[in-house]
Amino acid sequence: MGGSRTAPTLRYPVPFLEIRNIVKRFDKQTALNDVSAEIEKGELVCILGPSGCGKTTLLRIIAGLETANSGQVFINGKDATFLPAARRNFGIVFQSYALFPNMTVLGNIFFGLRQKKGLSKDEMYAKAYEALRLVDLFEHRDKYPRQLSGGMQQRTALARAIALSPAFLLLDEPLSALDAKVRQKLRGEIRAIQRNLGVTTVMVTHDQEEALTMADRIIVMKNAAVEQIGTPREIYYNPATPFVANFIGTMNFYKNEGETCAIRPEDIEITDMWNSYDFAAQVKALEFKGALTRVYGILPNMSEICMDISSETASEMRINEKSTIFLRMPQGNLIKYETAAL
Repeated sequence: MGGSRTAPTLRYPVPFLEIRNIVKRFDKQTALNDVSAEIEKGELVCILGPSGCGKTTLLRIIAGLETANSGQVFINGKDATFLPAARRNFGIVFQSYALFPNMTVLGNIFFGLRQKKGLSKDEMYAKAYEALRLVDLFEHRDKYPRQLSGGMQQRTALARAIALSPAFLLLDEPLSALDAKVRQKLRGEIRAIQRNLGVTTVMVTHDQEEALTMADRIIVMKNAAVEQIGTPREIYYNPATPFVANFIGTMNFYKNEGETCAIRPEDIEITDMWNSYDFAAQVKALEFKGALTRVYGILPNMSEICMDISSETASEMRINEKSTIFLRMPQGNLIKYETAAL
C-alpha cells in the first residue's frame, strides 16, 4: 500500500454573523473604519458606544439597509454583502416602535406576517397568538397603540418582529424612550424572551448598564472603530484602553512613575494613617446610595478621586466633608496603561 493519504480538512463551526473589515463613508465623514466582529448563534451582543460612533450604521449594514463602501457581511457562513434586506430573514425593533396607530396590537403583528409569503390565515393567527403570549400581551390584542403604555408598545413591536420567526433579531436603542423603571423591567423581559427563543440578537445601545446586564458579549465602539470586544466581565474588569475603562462604569485615573493607573471606586481601600497607605485625600463630598456611599476626595496634586464603601462603614468611620482619609490602592486591582489619552 504505497499511496499517500491526504489529511482531511478540518471544518470548524462558522460564526452565525460575521462583519469583516467594513468601511462606510458619508461624503467626507467616515462612519465605520475597518470594523470586524463575529457573533455566534444564539448570542445577544450589544454594540455600545457614544452618539455618533457608528453603531446604528453598523446595525443597518448588517440588516442590508445600508451598503458598505468596502468589507463583507456573512450570515451563517454565506456572503450576504449584496443580499437585499428582504432576503436576510431578520426581525427589527426600532427606538420609535414604528407601530401603525390605526391598527390594533393584533393588526400590527398581522401586518408583518402578511408580508411573509406562503402562510395561511390559520398559520398567521397561530404565530401572532404565540408571539403575543410570549410578550404577555394576549389580553391586550384588540387595543390600539394609543391605549398602551410605552413599555407595552415596545413589547408589541418586539412581538411583531419575533412572530416572523426570524433567523436573527436587530434592536436599535429599543429602550431609550422609556422611563428608568420600565426600562429596567423590559431589560429582563427581552433577555428572557431572547434566551427562550434562542434567537441570535444584535442590540445597539449607548447605555452601559443595559449592555452589562443584557449582553453575552459587548462590542465597544469609539470614533467609527471597535475599541474592544468581550464579555461584560472582561469589558468591566479588563478594559483594553483608557476610553473603555472610562466609558464603562466609573474609573479613577492617576499618574504613577510614568504610567497611567486606573482603579474602580469599589476597589479602593480606606485605611488610617497608622497603616500603609498610598494617598491621603481631603473629602470633598459624600453621596448616599443606600447600602453604598460614594466618597469624593481631592488628592495632594489637586486631582479628584472617588471610592465606594458600605454606608455602615462610612458611618462607623465618621467620614464627613472635612475628613482627611488615607487610601490604599491594591496592586491586584490596578489597571496600567502607557498613555493617559482618553
